[in-house]
Amino acid sequence: MSAIPVIVILSCLFILGSSRPRVAVRVVAVQGFFLGLLPLLRAGKDLSAGILILGLSGMAVKGLLLPLLMSAVLRRTGIQRESDPPVGYGASLVIGVLLLGLAAWLAVSIGFPPQTSLPLTVTAFFLIMVGLFLLIGRRLAIMQSLAYLVLENGVYALGVSISLELPLAVELGIMLDVFVAVFLMGNLLFHLDREIQPAEAVQPPEQSGIEEEA
Repeated sequence: MSAIPVIVILSCLFILGSSRPRVAVRVVAVQGFFLGLLPLLRAGKDLSAGILILGLSGMAVKGLLLPLLMSAVLRRTGIQRESDPPVGYGASLVIGVLLLGLAAWLAVSIGFPPQTSLPLTVTAFFLIMVGLFLLIGRRLAIMQSLAYLVLENGVYALGVSISLELPLAVELGIMLDVFVAVFLMGNLLFHLDREIQPAEAVQPPEQSGIEEEA
């Protein structure tokens, strides 16, 4: 289980430095799959039906369903990369390292229960901060909807790190918000794509008659 926080943190740094939404969606899918494993690994021999449902639903929704929905949006819109984000990719990586330090400081400073996993708490705070940063540091709607997923992953990881009983109720409410955000963003992107394409297809009027008269 100790490798999962490292994998998740590296995946966040990769997203911050990537200009290709399609790759970022795949990285978030891997991130969601490993986060879904967390409650199963933490429970160990005390695995219950509720924890099993929490883990399997997390892997299915975070690692498969939501990434598939976002990949479908990318196929419809034909978006390949974000070329000019408000915050550059190099600067985003530097900010990501600073946010990781801030997440570690918060995890140590805040008095959590003794059973809380410190590495998971640091990872959870880092996910939340990265999600918030992506909301303001990226211009594409698909990347901003991806930021919602990263943010929700952070809330999920924080709940798992504190208590295995807490996330089940919290996750159901937050997951509904994420579904709404993804569908709204996807609908917006789809309609924007349909509106922009006809405008780009309009050709300037031919001036052959003027040239012949000349």
